[in-house]
Amino acid sequence: MEKTINFNTVNDYNAFYDNETLHPLISIVDLSKASPRAARKMNFNIFCIVLKKVICGNIKYGNNYYDYQEGTLVFFAPGQVIEITGDELYQPSGTALVFHPDLLLNTALGKRMNDFGFFSYNTSEALHLSEKEKKIILECFDKIYYELNQSIDKHSKILIASNIELFLNYCMRFYDRQFITRDNDNKGILERFEGLLNDYFRSDKPQNLGLPSVASCADELHLSANYFGDLIKKETGKTAQEYIQTTVINVAKERIFDIDKSISQVAYDLGFKYPQHFTRLFKQRVGVSPNEYKNLN
Repeated sequence: MEKTINFNTVNDYNAFYDNETLHPLISIVDLSKASPRAARKMNFNIFCIVLKKVICGNIKYGNNYYDYQEGTLVFFAPGQVIEITGDELYQPSGTALVFHPDLLLNTALGKRMNDFGFFSYNTSEALHLSEKEKKIILECFDKIYYELNQSIDKHSKILIASNIELFLNYCMRFYDRQFITRDNDNKGILERFEGLLNDYFRSDKPQNLGLPSVASCADELHLSANYFGDLIKKETGKTAQEYIQTTVINVAKERIFDIDKSISQVAYDLGFKYPQHFTRLFKQRVGVSPNEYKNLN
């Protein structure tokens, strides 16, 4: 494998794919202009969204494969490293939107970037588009490209940022659609999540490892933490952390009636380092302390 390529600037990305740099902080890149490339690692210090012109049957969703074939969007954020594998040369194909974080300084979009959790999804959890959705995405790209070909004036930055925000808002809508159309898969993941938590609290893992985290559960289910969290939120209306806490409280409601164990011992058995943390969570979720709940029932 060739050495890692670092994309620190928009120009770095344009140069790698043989495209002209029209603006130092943003570009719409035609990947097909590039010559065939060898597999390598890519280190991103810019935002990058790629509309790939590929058949998507070989892109995995957890342990399953996607069957969408219209196109995929993949998202990379500053600080992320991806790896393209394979021994043969490949011909890049598709369109990319790349922009530097500095473009978003003092913009409304800059304050919202944490809302777009899909920048932390794995490439196996890409956004798969219908033909109508792909047309909307390309229209967004066209609007940005149009602005890049105009003379820079006082309106340029806000129009470019507004069009990026429109594009990302559409991506949020399309991901919501993907969660819905993957309803059976999502329910399967929810069932596995429930089983994972039940097995966890039936074992000695809480005493040895502490309370289960969202990240550890996502890892067990072969999903990125952000994608897993968004999926659980869409499916249940609760965050994954809230779902874990609900399970903890339900288990606790049974165990506090064990006459051989104190409330403190129950807390330790559930994975709490400090019994007062368990008591605080229990009261927040139930409305009374563990002792009060025990005496009321």
